[in-house]
Amino acid sequence: MKNLHREETFYFDYSSEIIQGILLKIGRKEGGSDLDFAIRAYTYVRDYWPYYPYRFSLQEEDWRSSKIAQQKTGHCLDKSILLISLLRAVNIPAKLGLSRVRNHIAVEQIVEKFGSDELVPHGYVAVFLEGIWVKATPAFNKELCLKMGVHALDFDGKTDAVFQEFDAQGTNSFMEYLEDYGTFDTVPLEYMFQLMCETYPMLLQKGVKMGDILDLSLL
Repeated sequence: MKNLHREETFYFDYSSEIIQGILLKIGRKEGGSDLDFAIRAYTYVRDYWPYYPYRFSLQEEDWRSSKIAQQKTGHCLDKSILLISLLRAVNIPAKLGLSRVRNHIAVEQIVEKFGSDELVPHGYVAVFLEGIWVKATPAFNKELCLKMGVHALDFDGKTDAVFQEFDAQGTNSFMEYLEDYGTFDTVPLEYMFQLMCETYPMLLQKGVKMGDILDLSLL
């Protein structure tokens, strides 16, 4: 196992005061396992920052976990970075995954503006627990899921928890993964922007560039 997956970096700045404060809130039982901590950290990140998919920064500084933690909401990438930082802080290997998904929750304005219900890039966490890599997506907070008629996505630390395929009734499609771009030990912001431009050409038409901060609902 490379130590790279545990390292503190510019983005995963877990020694920062705010991340250390979150660790204290989550707590770690004396003699508690990595599995137990990962589950509790996942649930905390999932529910403490309500899901909001419309703000997307193209400024490097905004992708530090300490900066994200100061926000009142977060999208899938924000919350994945937070979870990675918390996991690495207690020496649990974790890295960022990127994918393309079709989503049917809280994306009405993206569909209206872009004519697509595909979200690119969608973020998830790959975490190493009990000898295997498992995936976790802490994006959709429990309150939002209840409002939308979808079961909150739980994580048991042993199997992938990446999406809810159907709504709570099991009748309507909720989410599907279309493509996986792999995992990264950093936040590849330029690559993420490239994927967005390929999927949403209007970004380039409107002159969006690195360094901008986007409110996708206003484009």
